[in-house]
Amino acid sequence: MSSLKKRYLKKFRYKIPDYIPEKFIKPKQVIDVISAWEGLDLIIPDILKRFNIGNETCIEFGVEFGFSAVVFSNYFSEVIGIDTFQGDIHTDHKSNHFEKTKASLAEFENIKLIKSTYQEWIKADKRMYDFAHVDIIHTYEDTFECGMWAAMHSKCAIFHDTESFMEVRKAVIDIARYAGKKLYNYPFHNGLGIITEK
Repeated sequence: MSSLKKRYLKKFRYKIPDYIPEKFIKPKQVIDVISAWEGLDLIIPDILKRFNIGNETCIEFGVEFGFSAVVFSNYFSEVIGIDTFQGDIHTDHKSNHFEKTKASLAEFENIKLIKSTYQEWIKADKRMYDFAHVDIIHTYEDTFECGMWAAMHSKCAIFHDTESFMEVRKAVIDIARYAGKKLYNYPFHNGLGIITEK
């Protein structure tokens, strides 16, 4: 059996209902950095409206150079970005870029960057958030552990790369099942899993 056919069968086996946006809206502020997240910025307002998400707090695991953090800063009073800022096995950037990212996001006063592993952060943080974003190392175990925390500590949690990493897709399905929440998938721009209470 060809590898393409195997991939198709796996994807079919882990089917998620599609998320179909009613509107695409460009955020007022974005930053000019290369990001695999580009294009997803257009559906964030639709998600927030559809699932009646508040606009106070957003937590993001996996900031990299800050494209998505800036997108979220358009809609939330406070955005907390957690990252090691050193890349991982699935990123092209392997050196410490905390200061570079911090400098490029300095004008966005509602973004707070924290250099930490997700494991350290979730041990201590008991807060509830309006919104959570998970875009970390794309293994099943890491996505499940961080994502389960995000799903249980937010009204809506989104997960990048559900189309490009089967392990992420499987983890997102399991998180929704264990958390007892609804799951949708936007199948473009490498995929965005959406776990929500409704």
